[in-house]
Amino acid sequence: MSDKAQVLKTIVDQGMLPLFFYESPEVSLEIVKTLYRAGIRTLEYTNRGPAALANFTFLKKELAAEFPDMQLGIGTIKTPADAEAFIKAGADYIIAPIVNPAVARVTNEAGLLWVPGCMTPTEIFLAQENQAGLIKIFPANIVGPNFISSIKELFPGQLFMPTGGVEIDPENLRSWFKAGVCAVGMGSKLISKDVLANQQYDALYSETVRALELVKASK
Repeated sequence: MSDKAQVLKTIVDQGMLPLFFYESPEVSLEIVKTLYRAGIRTLEYTNRGPAALANFTFLKKELAAEFPDMQLGIGTIKTPADAEAFIKAGADYIIAPIVNPAVARVTNEAGLLWVPGCMTPTEIFLAQENQAGLIKIFPANIVGPNFISSIKELFPGQLFMPTGGVEIDPENLRSWFKAGVCAVGMGSKLISKDVLANQQYDALYSETVRALELVKASK
């Protein structure tokens, strides 16, 4: 298990959080290995299908032997039961698309970082009341960087990470970091359907290296 502060530091230092789900556990593992080789040390596997828990358990077991410093979070956690199941499977942190205080309670009791998804100032406040160390702004493409610029003074010191529609593009990334985010979530713009379906690991490696360089230059 990773300590909360260490997990948060890894996400912030990396500046980008890749996220994906795929039905095949073997392909999922190759994706994670490719991301690791490109410089990724933390990522979000999403709870998006019936195979998610079994796949996550498989990934944790395989990574423990080969990449012990890889932190694996689980995303799309909406219920306390899901949180409990994935914590038992070894999740290093919990990410959600919504603010559910019951999920926060389970996660906090386990001593893990809880990252809820928010779209309004009221949701951000509720997330803070429930000890969210990092808040995911979701869907980011709907609210845009101007939303962060407008609300960040209401929540001094709060860390924000936009997810959904963030582009691997210098101008787009600069606009987010200039607005005040600490990292960006990167899903299908990085790990596309083509990459997954056709196992395009070399292309993913190159694109991840490029994305990390752009993020570093944008911070």
